[in-house]
Amino acid sequence: MRRASTLVGRGEMGFRGRVLLASVVLLAGCTTGQPATPDGPGATSASAAGCGSRVETGSLPDWADAGFSGDAHPPHVLGAGGDIVAVLFGHPLAHTRRDGSSNKILWVARPATPSSGALSPDPLAITATLDGTDTTVSREVAGGPGPSIIDLPRAGCWRLELRWAGHTDTIDLVYA
Repeated sequence: MRRASTLVGRGEMGFRGRVLLASVVLLAGCTTGQPATPDGPGATSASAAGCGSRVETGSLPDWADAGFSGDAHPPHVLGAGGDIVAVLFGHPLAHTRRDGSSNKILWVARPATPSSGALSPDPLAITATLDGTDTTVSREVAGGPGPSIIDLPRAGCWRLELRWAGHTDTIDLVYA
């Protein structure tokens, strides 16, 4: 090892050193801990296993950015129907959090049109199903989309069916 670090320090990395370095770089790229997701505009679809909505770190949709200022780019997931955004203040979400933080999610719904009459403070009803199982739990956010702490009973990929004020959408969230 001492000889290799000396050679690297002089800029004389041999064949084995280059192979080792390439292996480390490739391995690091494969261990992000995030589900694989497709790239491209509007890509919110699931991983190869069929679960895990894409966590975005760019700008929020214009209709969801009220209250955020400057260059705020919080991790967020857009609902499959495009009617709700989950802003993940507890990213990455986790089944068990040892650091004292919580799985805080700010739910921002696309504004209702005045003619829809959907301005009542109905709760946001969440039915979460663990991917590949029949494990289902219900959660509710009083007053409709807004701040919440959503803890789920097991690690894994959860498909959330969301219902509020006459609207529905789905989001897949991974809990480590």
